[in-house]
Amino acid sequence: MKFYFLATLALSIVAQESPLSLKDAVQRASERYPSIKVSRDQVNEAAASVILARTAFLPRIDGIAQINRATANNVFGLLLPNSVIPPISGPQIDGEAARNAFGAALGVLVSWEPFDFGRRQADVDISSAARARAEAAVVRTKLDVAAAAADAYLTALAAEQAVAAAKAGITRYKEFEKIIEALTKAELRPGADLARIQAESILVETQVIRAEQSVAQAKALLEQYVGTPVKELDAVPFLKAETAAFTKTGVNAAHPQLLEQQRSIEEIIARLKFIEKGYYPKFSLQGAAFGRGSGARIAGPFGGFGRGLYPDHGNWALGFTATLPVLDYKQLRARKEIELQRQTREQSRRELIERELSGRLGQAKAQLDGARRIATLVPRQVQSLQSVLEQTQARYRAGLGTLLEVADAQRQLTQAEIDASLARLSVWRAELAVAYTQGDLEPFLSRLP
Repeated sequence: MKFYFLATLALSIVAQESPLSLKDAVQRASERYPSIKVSRDQVNEAAASVILARTAFLPRIDGIAQINRATANNVFGLLLPNSVIPPISGPQIDGEAARNAFGAALGVLVSWEPFDFGRRQADVDISSAARARAEAAVVRTKLDVAAAAADAYLTALAAEQAVAAAKAGITRYKEFEKIIEALTKAELRPGADLARIQAESILVETQVIRAEQSVAQAKALLEQYVGTPVKELDAVPFLKAETAAFTKTGVNAAHPQLLEQQRSIEEIIARLKFIEKGYYPKFSLQGAAFGRGSGARIAGPFGGFGRGLYPDHGNWALGFTATLPVLDYKQLRARKEIELQRQTREQSRRELIERELSGRLGQAKAQLDGARRIATLVPRQVQSLQSVLEQTQARYRAGLGTLLEVADAQRQLTQAEIDASLARLSVWRAELAVAYTQGDLEPFLSRLP
């Protein structure tokens, strides 16, 4: 057991020290990011609403038990329904108004709709449509979070590559600074040249600091998505693996944003069907069994002190009730008009989303095409600038060139090396943008080891 624990601990430490891959970052973000958990909770809530709606098919059973002590001074005449004055049953009893007695009641009522013209099922369909919309929201949220995490990963990786290229430039400056220092001591070059090359070196060091700041900011954003500290990124797949064009050419019809919007439209259609069922009458099959007891008497004295504490008269009843909302048609028609307007609005919004996705896809493809073309040119630029730098340094040492020429060649080479390090990552970021706009990151992730 002790050996197993130590082995597990060692594997855990190795796993923590290994570089974080983009696939792992996307997976962790998809599993841990709070917005996805919120969307999943909404799905569970919608599923519970479906179960609640289905309970309408069950019969309703209501029971009651009551004991009271009250006067029995009844009055004939109509009293409109209200929630303040308790009703008193039975005829008027002459006598002292303050007389009182116990009363008791016990009963059960069973109500059930044998048929409803599909109204209850329409209510279930509304809840089912809401659940489908919530499930589509989960897919859309996962796509957004995965794409954001992948973009943060590539941004951090690009910043790291910029730092590495800038540090290489500092190394060249330091090496050439030693040459100028030797020439200055030999009085072959003025002291101003040494000060100038030192200033140029400081400028590159400032560039490194800014790049390192970008790395820290990008990693902080990545940590927000993955939920754990990020120490090292795996750059090898992006610097060696070749990118390939996607086989898909347009926006996926099952794009999560389009699918979620379609589910919203279907939810409105389900509500419309439920409203249409409101024109039909409501039928209820009812059965009741109840008992009552009272210490009050119409003639003669009231019963003893304990009389009325328990039901002593039982009854039962069976009935069939039909209820027709005669004047509800105006309200139902207004509700239907509201849902129709919502349906029109959501359909227009779906068309807007589709057009926006098409426009973003065109932009992403243009970005991808430009990034690929730049990626083929930048290495040649670096090679040419390396040759230019060697020649200008040789001319300077021979006294045929100026330090300004060398410094300019140094700056151009450093910037070209930074551009070269970012060029391939720019292609990957463009590939990610295309995949995200098409609504599926799997073709992008499948090419990574």
